[in-house]
Amino acid sequence: MRRDRTAADQPQPILVAHGTRSVSGVETIGRIAELVSERIGTTRVAFVDVLGPSPSDLLAQIAGPAVVVPAFLAAGYHVRHDIPTHIEASGHRDVRLCENMGPDPVLAVVLRDRLCAAGWRPGDAVVMAAAGSSDRLALREVETAARYLAELIDDDVPVGYIATATPRVPDVVARVRRRRRRVFIASYLLAPGLFHARLAECGVHGVAAPLGADPRIADLIAARVTETLGTSSSRSRAARVRTM
Repeated sequence: MRRDRTAADQPQPILVAHGTRSVSGVETIGRIAELVSERIGTTRVAFVDVLGPSPSDLLAQIAGPAVVVPAFLAAGYHVRHDIPTHIEASGHRDVRLCENMGPDPVLAVVLRDRLCAAGWRPGDAVVMAAAGSSDRLALREVETAARYLAELIDDDVPVGYIATATPRVPDVVARVRRRRRRVFIASYLLAPGLFHARLAECGVHGVAAPLGADPRIADLIAARVTETLGTSSSRSRAARVRTM
């Protein structure tokens, strides 16, 4: 059942996404926040780039405790640098920081469903497309996400990157097409936007929709918050954030 507000003794959840000029992308993030709100109480949205409000803007407005939830599929620069910087800049001294969303087996299940909706069938090749990062840890996490999907569909899932890092998606698609007649792209992206639009130019048989505002995504985010607020290791991490 939906709660109209977060209980006074509970930290205010803030879902932090990248930001996009895509109207549908912004609406998708808003809908994800609504689904999360139905599970853990009113959840506000902030963005680290392109548009506001920023995490520091929202945190500066919150008098009580807060919990920041990175809506990112891997722990790249925005998760490891931008968000902690915003927390420090806000001056807020009671902020708990969740782990980022991915990789997680739940995301692989949603990816498979998006592939099926795009026309993929067992035996068709799959290339996972991710935004990319200059952070090696983030790239390793994307590879882990691809392994989760590979295990689920019982086939290889090579990774291609859209913007940062190599190999690029078109190069991976070209290589895979030499072995398979039908190739589909699994979009390891949270919401529509420029990156997803670029995938239509890769010459594949189908491009899966982004993960999007799925109840399972909301469940995963809610679980991240619950884990952060309920474990001693998360409390230790929160203490480090408060003393930045």
